[in-house]
Amino acid sequence: VSVVESGGGLVEPGGSLTLTCKCSGVPFDEYHASWHRQTPGKERELVAFITGDGNNARIVDAVKGRFTISRDNDRDLVSLEMNSLKPEDTAVYYCKIRGRTSNTEFWGQGTQVTVSS
Repeated sequence: VSVVESGGGLVEPGGSLTLTCKCSGVPFDEYHASWHRQTPGKERELVAFITGDGNNARIVDAVKGRFTISRDNDRDLVSLEMNSLKPEDTAVYYCKIRGRTSNTEFWGQGTQVTVSS
């Protein structure tokens, strides 16, 4: 199983980035997907979640209205579109997939997002 994030980088406050998570080795539509982030000294926190069929999604309050999660089950991708970025969004962002029935989890290696002028 492979879970690989991409799209991180340095962006100025107010800017945008789209993170992409490419998965392989699993029947992708049978896995829920989520994005998490972590800063040094803090616990990893949930940012956004989407069901395996893509019909239901949830965004945490801290990023609601600025971030959007989506998935393409034909391409085994899940994306996180991030707009109006703030310095406090700076973190390593991780993609996680979890089986709908098995609860088996797989994490990516993370991608750094830095929001700074």
